[in-house]
Amino acid sequence: MAAENPAKKMKMDIDAPLIGTHNGHFHADEALAVSMLRLLPTYAESPLVRTRDLATLAKCHTVVDVGAEYDDARKRYDHHQKEFTTVFPGHNTKLSSAGLVYMHFGKEIIAQVTGLSSSSDVDLLYEKIYTNFIEAFDANDNGVSIVAPADLEAAGLAKKFEDRGFSIASVVNRYNYVPNKGADSGKSDEEKQAEEDARFAKASTFVGEQFEYELSDRANNWLPAYTPCKKAFDDRFQHDSKGRILVLNEGLPFMDHLYNLEKDFPAPEGASPLVLYVLLPEDKPEGKWRIRAVSKQNGGFVNRKDLPDAWKGVRDEKLDAITGCVPGAVFVHAAGFIGGHKSFEGALQMAQKAVEL
Repeated sequence: MAAENPAKKMKMDIDAPLIGTHNGHFHADEALAVSMLRLLPTYAESPLVRTRDLATLAKCHTVVDVGAEYDDARKRYDHHQKEFTTVFPGHNTKLSSAGLVYMHFGKEIIAQVTGLSSSSDVDLLYEKIYTNFIEAFDANDNGVSIVAPADLEAAGLAKKFEDRGFSIASVVNRYNYVPNKGADSGKSDEEKQAEEDARFAKASTFVGEQFEYELSDRANNWLPAYTPCKKAFDDRFQHDSKGRILVLNEGLPFMDHLYNLEKDFPAPEGASPLVLYVLLPEDKPEGKWRIRAVSKQNGGFVNRKDLPDAWKGVRDEKLDAITGCVPGAVFVHAAGFIGGHKSFEGALQMAQKAVEL
């Protein structure tokens, strides 16, 4: 079937603003930009035209990643022009089309998807989603590495494995290619364009789903965890005079909040500036408890303080004998990042001894 003429697409629904982006090889940023726009009622039924024809793009309501123009008033969101230097507030990475759409529509998208009415909650998620999700799209499209290659070389560091095929951007890129290139022979340009547009639609759906999963998880799990994490942070001196042990009464995504709380509420003089261990129940507070060493950085594998070397890889009665705590020790992982006890009292004793060893 031949590709639909862009002029016909524009007549599909006069109430649905036409979105324009470029045709040809596509990237993760415009795939995400289009999918984010379509989360809003205004654009939910919007047709998409993929072209580099300026006359056609001029008839579009909103244009992303093409046209060499950034003008929010005219709904033009390209970042390729030489003079473009815009960044997200508080960040240093130059924006891509994904970042531009998110910067201007992100709060509205968050409120629409999550149903949140609190502006403070929306503001928290707006910053968090950019930092943890959108900024990587901007960096990838602008050729910015997470660590400058020159710095790695100067430090004498090399990758331990290749990860270029592991990112969302690499998945989107795979949609650019047809399984059997020879199958294109004999097809008209219109047919080829229609198939390319279909691959872009799949890529945009995929990356949009990842965005929605990220947003929903942050809204439903991360955001509600702040209040109990803050209370546990405030109460930490009840369990250790220097505030090195944090106790949560339920399993929560605590790590992000802990780093931010330490930054926002510096420890008083004489106290530890950092929490070393977090205690949390496996299921119910009256059941088994876990001791988790806090990583030096979020997502890292190096801890601020491992559980003691003598405890690593030891279980049950042997661990009771080594720790000298109330009976009921379950294990300490050989890597020293986590341990367990059958009771809160025992887990707390283990943590209190560990901070001193």
